[in-house]
Amino acid sequence: MSPRPTRAGTASTERFGAEPSASRDVDPDPAGREHDDARRTEPAPVGPRAAGIGLNSGIPNPSSPGRGVREPCVPDSGSPSSGVPDAGSSDPCAPDAGSLARRATADPLFRLVAYALEAAHGRAPAAVWSAPHAFHLGSPGLVAAAGWPVAAAAAPRTDGQVRLSSLGHPAQSCTLPLAGRRPADVPPWAVRPYAVLRALAEAGYGRHGTDLHVHGTLTEAAGLSLAEPADCATALAVADAHAHAPDGEAPDRERIAAVLRALAPPGDEALRSAVLHAWKGSALLLGGERPRHVPFDPAASGARLVLMAARGTGTAEERAADLRAAADRARRAGAIGIWPPGAGPAPRSLLMMLPEHRRTAVRGAVAEEFRSRRRPVPRFLNISVAGAARRES
Repeated sequence: MSPRPTRAGTASTERFGAEPSASRDVDPDPAGREHDDARRTEPAPVGPRAAGIGLNSGIPNPSSPGRGVREPCVPDSGSPSSGVPDAGSSDPCAPDAGSLARRATADPLFRLVAYALEAAHGRAPAAVWSAPHAFHLGSPGLVAAAGWPVAAAAAPRTDGQVRLSSLGHPAQSCTLPLAGRRPADVPPWAVRPYAVLRALAEAGYGRHGTDLHVHGTLTEAAGLSLAEPADCATALAVADAHAHAPDGEAPDRERIAAVLRALAPPGDEALRSAVLHAWKGSALLLGGERPRHVPFDPAASGARLVLMAARGTGTAEERAADLRAAADRARRAGAIGIWPPGAGPAPRSLLMMLPEHRRTAVRGAVAEEFRSRRRPVPRFLNISVAGAARRES
């Protein structure tokens, strides 16, 4: 699920991220040439507190994500403004669904996927959800969510078909059966979403069919796992679109997680927990009787969490060598923590905790190291610690 082309000045042969909205935390200068903050003179923090991590037990959050209230469903007797649905579709039956793409107060990412669903399938969405990418924090059972999401817009059908589309693959939309033999010609990008939809139908979610549009704000080049946020965004949007709950209750996240764990393609369960249950400014500590939210706010301790991704089209061994060289140079320049964001054996990127007053120096040192070796300079992406999956109410 590749995003739109990157903004001017960051395009490369290997696309890294998209520009879903002006509020995304994008570093304007990947080579690290911006000026240091001359006013910051305090020493760099050290130890666990340098990463902004505490071990206080979590307290239930009264404003947990996904609690938006949707008004009771009132079907529209007229044709949707986006076009006339085909015979297998049903009325979106959501008060604001048809206007979401044009609602100025909505999150730009939600507006984008709502419009894309209308453009691809002639349907206004009944539900739009976003789910954050997630990452490991270098300690066993400690995960968090990143402020770079995957979004999914869904509208219910009645003919047992699913229609899939993605902005990253505009020429590879497809219509597929929800039951029976699986077709052999499913576009590669749609294989996993299609498997998730069939798993959901087997569990009773969306068994009559769905129109689905999925859009990610990062590509695989970033090195953050795409499977967990895409699966969760898809599952939550489909369950929500088919529910039409008059009280506006969001889908049961524990039930969704159990369905994905039992029936969907394999994924990282720790990352999935972060996607579904993370809090903004907190990490999720797993492994006990129940997960705990622990403080994790790099900015509060004068640090910045930065993703450093290898570039180029070399082999996995070459990427690994590049990342080792980048990590070694970053440590010598002042990075206070470096670790891979996933649990796989061949990472495409590393996460770095940088003191704010050393951020420019670290990035510049890494860039110079790679230029001297005539290797592609790694990409840098600022990572904010985000909350869990949410829907546009």
